[in-house]
Amino acid sequence: MSTKSALITGITGQDGAYLSKLLLEKGYTVYGLLARRSTDTLWRLRELGVDKQVQLIDGDISDLSSLIRAMQLSAATEVYNLAAQSFVGSSWQQPVLTAQLDGVGVINMLEAVRIVRPDARFYQASTSEMFGLIQAEMQDERTPFYPRSPYGVAKLMGHWATVNYRESHGMHASSGILFNHESPLRGIEFVTRKVTDAVARIKLGLQDKLHLGNIDAKRDWGFAGDYVEAMWLMLQQDQADDYVIATGITTTVRDMCQIAFAHVGLDYQQYVVIDEKFLRPAEVDVLLGNPAKAQKALGWTPKTSLQQLITSMVDADLRRLQA
Repeated sequence: MSTKSALITGITGQDGAYLSKLLLEKGYTVYGLLARRSTDTLWRLRELGVDKQVQLIDGDISDLSSLIRAMQLSAATEVYNLAAQSFVGSSWQQPVLTAQLDGVGVINMLEAVRIVRPDARFYQASTSEMFGLIQAEMQDERTPFYPRSPYGVAKLMGHWATVNYRESHGMHASSGILFNHESPLRGIEFVTRKVTDAVARIKLGLQDKLHLGNIDAKRDWGFAGDYVEAMWLMLQQDQADDYVIATGITTTVRDMCQIAFAHVGLDYQQYVVIDEKFLRPAEVDVLLGNPAKAQKALGWTPKTSLQQLITSMVDADLRRLQA
């Protein structure tokens, strides 16, 4: 019986599901904070076959009292704060909510850890969107931040709060500055999954066109299953620190579309339509992470190529639609 127990906020998300699977395989008792929603949010845990193995605690990142209770019930030795309003596009429509969840919510969780179990190790899900209008060709832990969305601004608050609790209270609090990471469990509103779902639908004759915004935007895309391993590795270090997690390769949305359509024998140019309604008020044109520090300090390297990632997502969407 493992003495290690982990509390994951955002357990019903893509990263939460993959992290749950990883920790269960390592013998952890896994608790998850479950914010009650009217829709079914447990499908990702079911898809990975871990829904019966995790212990869910009702709570919300915006409610400090529920977080204190979750810390008491779980007696967590490791806390992974993945809960967020994580869709960049929605953050312009819901800036206050985004700030409450992605900024103040992080402080709520840090406070709950500090009050109940200050020796627990804490992971904060930071994001490459904090770099925004990039100040260096490749972004690493020393690159200045310049967020370009309410999401990036809110996440930056959570990031600096984590640094502050580490320095003010001596907590083992680390941030992973994760670049875009995708999987067959990605939400349909994110561009990679929007593309792979549309490719499957077009291939099966269920859809005619795919409407996208700026397809020349460049992103550094990796596989979420690889990236959760980096989260775990951060909390196994003697000293807490912040790490960029990325592949070090940047690809346009256009090239990603080409990979997805080619996988089912189609030419993307015949199906992709540029639609102005999907253009952002302030665009992040390029993101390219430098994972050298994580490779050296954590021994972490990504295992999955973009080709493998996108084709696996297309295959998963084809399976879902055919079922």
